[in-house]
Amino acid sequence: MKKLTIILGLFIAVATANAQQMDHSEMNSAASTELTPLHKTEKYYELNKAMRELWSAHMYWTLITVDAFFNDPKGLDAKLQRLLQNQKDIGAAIVPFYGEAAGNQLAELLTIHIQDAVPVLQAARDDNKEALDKAVKDWYANAKDIGDFLAAANPDNWNAKETGAALEMHITHTIAYSVSILKGDYTQSFGGYEEALHHMLQLAGYFNGRNCKTIPRTVQLKSTSNGNKPLYGTTAGRLNPFLQLS
Repeated sequence: MKKLTIILGLFIAVATANAQQMDHSEMNSAASTELTPLHKTEKYYELNKAMRELWSAHMYWTLITVDAFFNDPKGLDAKLQRLLQNQKDIGAAIVPFYGEAAGNQLAELLTIHIQDAVPVLQAARDDNKEALDKAVKDWYANAKDIGDFLAAANPDNWNAKETGAALEMHITHTIAYSVSILKGDYTQSFGGYEEALHHMLQLAGYFNGRNCKTIPRTVQLKSTSNGNKPLYGTTAGRLNPFLQLS
């Protein structure tokens, strides 16, 4: 465990440095430039409040689900189900801007975001560096998928690289406080969580600003070469890895 903790610490340091290469000043200013008349109207503030609440809930339910994964097997399923519902709620929040199909696809990507966390937690718990490296790589790939999806939905206002990097930072923060929980260092985990929450609230403001820019009347979702299935597939029939481990 001590050896893997050192490895995880080094990994987090490198990952944080890489993610911070994104210009966060651009993220902060993006929500305040070139907005449609929706900006600073009552609807804008309602949306901003809703997005902050949804992403705050995402952070909270992730935290207690991670803790349950390591320490509360009996409570894991109920907490996980509430976390998964939050992903559907976030997807539903973009429906007024991008349509039902896009909302459903974002919910699927966010569901995968939750599912991809499981191998990371399991590898850390099992002290398996090889499995951990692969799991973290897969989890970061999901962040890129979400960034690509948002850029495809609204290419004039979303930057895939910028958004993907911000979501990678979210994952890095989650790994950091999860390691602290695994070690039983709750004081450190609380500090790590607060840092993660602060970053996520910035990100929620960024998302809100981008959504309030000019939205295409129709959204062309990416598809596979046969033109029938969504590029990012579906979670239908996918085994729930949390329940497999409980």
